[in-house]
Amino acid sequence: MDDRKKDHIEMAFQSRVEAAEQDGRFYYEPFLASHPSGENKPFSFLGKNIRHPLWVSSMTGGTKLARTINTNLAKACHEFGFGMGLGSCRILLEDKKYLPDFDMRDIIGDDLPFYANLGIAQIELSLENSKARSASELVELLRADGLIVHVNPLQEWFQPEGDRLKYPPLETINRFLEDFNFPVIVKEVGQGFGPESIKELLQLPLAAIEFGAFGGTNFAKLELMRGNEEQAELFAPFAKIGHTAADMVEFVNQAIEQSPEPKCKNIIVSGGVQDYLDGFHLINKVKLPAVYGQASAFLKHAREDYVSLQSYIKNQIEGLQLAQSYLSIR
Repeated sequence: MDDRKKDHIEMAFQSRVEAAEQDGRFYYEPFLASHPSGENKPFSFLGKNIRHPLWVSSMTGGTKLARTINTNLAKACHEFGFGMGLGSCRILLEDKKYLPDFDMRDIIGDDLPFYANLGIAQIELSLENSKARSASELVELLRADGLIVHVNPLQEWFQPEGDRLKYPPLETINRFLEDFNFPVIVKEVGQGFGPESIKELLQLPLAAIEFGAFGGTNFAKLELMRGNEEQAELFAPFAKIGHTAADMVEFVNQAIEQSPEPKCKNIIVSGGVQDYLDGFHLINKVKLPAVYGQASAFLKHAREDYVSLQSYIKNQIEGLQLAQSYLSIR
């Protein structure tokens, strides 16, 4: 006890927090709950029960590290009870030898959401070539629950090897939904999308909308970095275009006020979510059932040994549980 009191005296001035540093998003209510027990009651999301409002946002596709990363992520989902979206599975359409890099169903288990992933360019091409069945075969091959379609027109435009979209993505998704018999999630890849796009997507029979908002990994910027210096300088302003997760929560809420019965009823908040307080704030502010996703933070730890990822997620969950006990949204 003497050591603790000594620490308090020595650290009192170092631990000052100025009023300007206050996080104004929350009310702090210290009288209304006990300390969290560590247990969370399961709740339904995407038709399956999960234990925590987390989501592994799609990140890595066909790379040498993909199997290690995806295996660690799937193990974490199984241990802690939340869902996972794979990175782009395009390479499996070309060569099944990469299947072990993505085949995570036995690790994550049958009881948690697990989604394959293709880009809008691949969906457009498959519809053009009357090969819509290829997406279904991919989902069946991976024993996934459904498919994430990532929509990335700026990334494709700036990517040296990028595809050119011939049709508006909304038109392609509508056509795809007519023939595809599995749940579909639609997401962006780091710049989010505006109110009109949100409004249109909420009226489609999608399993969920994932934000992929501005503020995290920006794939338009990434592709500009991969290209030539002149192009990077010319198009750099486009890397600053987009909508934050907070913007998109407002867009969803406004759309629901205008049309209270959306066909799409689930939201995955991702893009620039730095920590559990960001996630807690956004999923409680949006007017639809929601979880929050992370990509780069999970990726950082999943590249290492599993213990690093496990420790990171434990801390995320502990922070979430404290927030659930003592914070409410202003």
